[in-house]
Amino acid sequence: MAKGMIVKALAGFYYVQDGDEVVQCRARGVFRKRKITPLVGDHVTYEAENSTDGYIMELEERKNQLVRPPVANVDQAILVFSAREPLFSGLLLDRFLVHIEANEIEPLIIISKTDLLTSTEREALKLEAETYEKIGYQVLYTSTEQMDDPLALLPNLKNKVSVVAGQSGVGKSSLLNAIAPSLTIETNEISNSLGRGKHTTRHVELLQIHNGLIADTPGFSSLEFMDMEAIELRDCFPEFLSRVNECKFRGCLHVVEPGCAVIEALDAGEIAEGRYQHYKQFLSEIQSQKRRY
Repeated sequence: MAKGMIVKALAGFYYVQDGDEVVQCRARGVFRKRKITPLVGDHVTYEAENSTDGYIMELEERKNQLVRPPVANVDQAILVFSAREPLFSGLLLDRFLVHIEANEIEPLIIISKTDLLTSTEREALKLEAETYEKIGYQVLYTSTEQMDDPLALLPNLKNKVSVVAGQSGVGKSSLLNAIAPSLTIETNEISNSLGRGKHTTRHVELLQIHNGLIADTPGFSSLEFMDMEAIELRDCFPEFLSRVNECKFRGCLHVVEPGCAVIEALDAGEIAEGRYQHYKQFLSEIQSQKRRY
């Protein structure tokens, strides 16, 4: 038996990377009986007589897994948001960040199509982006055709499994083509009528790019908080989490509780008003879902 990582899943076959070799495998029937589906990113034990006839025998424990895209053991999420077409949305970015934080994945924010903005609009966007940089998130910028400096992204890829996520039409595939032109990933023009692009990625695959692995995926299909508790949401905002021990009450949700360190920091201008309002909106969604179910 040998060990490797699933780097591609297509039509019931799993392609396992073992050193420089990729072995085509099927999953043992026992996985189906246990209702376990191997995922791209899984570390596995497999048996194979040749490179096209292998069987996955065991899955190692996952540190995390995403439902959409179906990838396991993700280290980093590259969140691509466009400045225009579609318009940048801090609310949507915060939704993504909550889901990324909940899975203990490191986010990297990339804002694309900045060349479509006027100089005044660009300054306003950079001011908004500084909110995220102050929290500790890294923010990079790209133009319509390519990154201003494609090499700026490369150190973030090394020895990591990354997912590329964001709305359709923001330039995810264009970004990957810019940093690795040999991939020639298919891209589609944005649909003006829908205000979003059409998905161009048809299966999940980890692509080898600069000593790292990247899943070029359609992104998250659902950003609802169905399985999240209110207390978990609170801990997905790093600027809240760093102050939680200063709150008077241990279970403080930072809304109406007396002696709340987060509300005090908000009043002092140390926490961004927009981020706090988004938190309250997400909290309301979670609480209304709990009442409904």
